[in-house]
Amino acid sequence: MHRVVQVQVLLPAHRDRPRPTVYLLDGRGAPENASSWTEHGRAVEFFADKDVNVVLTTGGPANLYTDWQRRDPVLGTNKWETFLTRELPPLIDAHFEGNGRKAIEGVSMGGEAAMMLTVRNPGQYRAVAAHSGCYTVASGAGQAQARAIVKTYGGNPDNMFGPPDDPDWLAHDVMTHADALRGTAIYLSSGSGIPGEHDVLGQGDLPDDITVGGPLEAGAYACGSALANRLARLQIPATVNLRPTGTHSWPYWTDELVRSWPTLAEALYTNN
Repeated sequence: MHRVVQVQVLLPAHRDRPRPTVYLLDGRGAPENASSWTEHGRAVEFFADKDVNVVLTTGGPANLYTDWQRRDPVLGTNKWETFLTRELPPLIDAHFEGNGRKAIEGVSMGGEAAMMLTVRNPGQYRAVAAHSGCYTVASGAGQAQARAIVKTYGGNPDNMFGPPDDPDWLAHDVMTHADALRGTAIYLSSGSGIPGEHDVLGQGDLPDDITVGGPLEAGAYACGSALANRLARLQIPATVNLRPTGTHSWPYWTDELVRSWPTLAEALYTNN
């Protein structure tokens, strides 16, 4: 991407042998010099006793962690797929004793990207976990949500995958290429958008987690349900947690980090 790209790396307390690596992708509003996983998702505390390297992206808002066709005047040069799948892993393994086994996990835009990167790079990841994402960019509604993500930060979606009829949109569509997930351990989650245990219903104005996060999560729930059904039709095993409540907010994703770990850990530590 013709620039220095910062990532954060969490290392286990005891580093006496090579270990797997988990890549954590942020949401649409990725902070420039931090990760929302550490700022809000309690990733540092959760992984403190795990024998695993954890790599967290920083910066790069509204880019879907993909390779764009052209440089964007606002969002710059984005070649995230190349960076995350080809450039970064050998460096992590060489400098932090990685053993080549990888998993990828993301929330919201990062959840969509985690599935997209897994589909487009078969065999790269032993496991994928996606929380509150959407998994189609080829259909009208699916492409509209992807374009909306880019536009929220002033980017031009045509610089990502081209105009609406460009075949690059279909090439990045998880629903279309879901069979490429076969053989990968999958964890998929979303809330319904109905306020739940982490949402406060008080007097007066409702918080953004409910007024904004509710509808966003309802859309993500529909997306998650569609992918779960697609995987079931393809007879691809997946652990699916579509919750009856919950909004598009970090307290729920913090819970899902814990719930998804057994799926990732089994894939990372099982010899096969």
